[in-house]
Amino acid sequence: MIDESATRGIIEHALATQQPEFGQFFLAKLLQLDIRYEDEVCYVALPVAAHLYNPQGSLHGGVIAVAMDISMGHLIHHVTGKGGSTIEMKVQFLRPIQDGVLRFEGRFVKRGRQLAFMESQAFNTDGKAVAVATATWMMPANG
Repeated sequence: MIDESATRGIIEHALATQQPEFGQFFLAKLLQLDIRYEDEVCYVALPVAAHLYNPQGSLHGGVIAVAMDISMGHLIHHVTGKGGSTIEMKVQFLRPIQDGVLRFEGRFVKRGRQLAFMESQAFNTDGKAVAVATATWMMPANG
């Protein structure tokens, strides 16, 4: 069941604190993402909440895909100082999620000057794999 008061609070906080920059944009705030970096890995934490469920009562796959895309795109920005562009992304969903905090790890598989091949993995609070994504990204232009 959706907690209407809490959901309104999340939306209001996202509206009040969002900024047009990495980690601070509206969607990241709306999803309450915690984004951190270590070396060349972007870690994203996503608290699972009922207002993000699909009709079957688990976290919507589109929300998972968004967080995976963010983990990869933010890593490119962290490493290069500029934003890249997703060319294609494939997500494999391994198990449904209904509670806890999902952890995402975005990393490079191979990084070139124009293209990057990337992956993002999602884990539940027990450390079990929830989803895996692979993607091709256009790297930002130099200069």
